[in-house]
Amino acid sequence: MKVDVTNHEDTVAKMKGYDIVMDGTTIKLNGLSTRCIADAGCHGVNLNGFGEENESHSKFVQHGTTCLPGFGMTPGVTQMMAMYAANQLDTVESVRVSHGSYRPIAFSASITETTTYEYDPHLPTRTVYEEGEFKQVPPFARPREIELPAPYGKTMQYIIPHSETITLAKALEDKGVQLIETRGTWPEQNMQLVRALYDYGILRNDQIEINGKEIGIMDCISKYLLKSKEGQATELYGYALHVEVVGMKNNQKQRHVLYHTHPLSDGSVVGWEKLRAYTRNVGIPFGIATELIAKGVVNKAGVITPEEAFENPQIIFDELEKRGIYIHEEIFTEKENYNFV
Repeated sequence: MKVDVTNHEDTVAKMKGYDIVMDGTTIKLNGLSTRCIADAGCHGVNLNGFGEENESHSKFVQHGTTCLPGFGMTPGVTQMMAMYAANQLDTVESVRVSHGSYRPIAFSASITETTTYEYDPHLPTRTVYEEGEFKQVPPFARPREIELPAPYGKTMQYIIPHSETITLAKALEDKGVQLIETRGTWPEQNMQLVRALYDYGILRNDQIEINGKEIGIMDCISKYLLKSKEGQATELYGYALHVEVVGMKNNQKQRHVLYHTHPLSDGSVVGWEKLRAYTRNVGIPFGIATELIAKGVVNKAGVITPEEAFENPQIIFDELEKRGIYIHEEIFTEKENYNFV
């Protein structure tokens, strides 16, 4: 069955009768798709969670249904990792969410859109949370070297516009969190290209004229990448999450580092070959969240966050482990020095 979310009435009619909708539409379509899901009286889950869904909150409440925006690897599992650490602490000082997404730059239109969206020079939602405020930052802000698990290794990562910054600020307000940063990276050649596109102003997507027709210059490049060999392949495939939470426990400062591992993309594990090592990392948590909502594990109506949906992150970790994805945690403790006068 094909749907066109810009045709609201037709899409709602096709959705009616289903319990839950897995929404894999692009960022720019999430507002429209969520409105369709809400009016059809279905539960809904999507992969992005950039906020367009919030306007449909009252409709979901009216129908007693749940909308969970942004539940794949990141956002989604990353919030579960951060909360798993934070729940062990009395207070939280900082949360740094990082990830490496190893896939071709343009294997689908939605992936190409994600690339151009996240590095849009004028994007207001590229923020950090610092001392009670959301502060807008430019592309490539606050570079930080992150050690990802093998085979990925050390990567330089930059602030990206992801919902973790927003949802964790809300979830950890009572813990006194002072800093939340969300970073990400792609394969090195992808990052080199995006940096060059940014430096030359191409990511502004200014209008140019080709054969008498106007088109955005970045739109033109995106169309090329979607059909090019270089846009469809990369050397290393997969996903790597890294979350660092710093806080206090029993008057001691602790640093919790969580990361995840999955089967290699080299063909040694059937079903995880090449691009599937990336797509399964996205699709598996997406499917887990959908299944748990369908089974009635989540009993909240309206548009909710991952932290609100799954207050016990272990339920997600257990389901991931059944499917070959493992969450690891390391805890480092530093005794505080006090000057008694």
